[in-house]
Amino acid sequence: MATALGHWVLRGYGVYAVEEKASGRFVGRVGLINPEGWPGLEVGWMIGREHWGRGFATEAGVAVVRMAYQALGATHVISLIRPENVASIRVAEKLGGIRESTIEFLDGPTHVYSYASPLPLDKTLKL
Repeated sequence: MATALGHWVLRGYGVYAVEEKASGRFVGRVGLINPEGWPGLEVGWMIGREHWGRGFATEAGVAVVRMAYQALGATHVISLIRPENVASIRVAEKLGGIRESTIEFLDGPTHVYSYASPLPLDKTLKL
């Protein structure tokens, strides 16, 4: 909790709670992180397994990537994803992410997906 709150204080951005509109129920979190020593400004998501496949990560990811470029002035946004995390790879690809490399990070191979330009405002993404 201290890390998440400290990130907001130090960087001015961080991770948001994601909730289901109909019920107000917490389903996960999506946001931007870039702690000291990180490979770059990362959009990341963590959605509860029982909520997978319902578009929460994709919908929130669109908003967060757009915010990174438009509000923060980012020039490069990434997602760090383990090769076996097929669901997150699918989300990154829906967001327009391109795998630019695979690095050794936090004791294992990690794909680096990048989002090179702001996402469009229209809702052409397949959720």
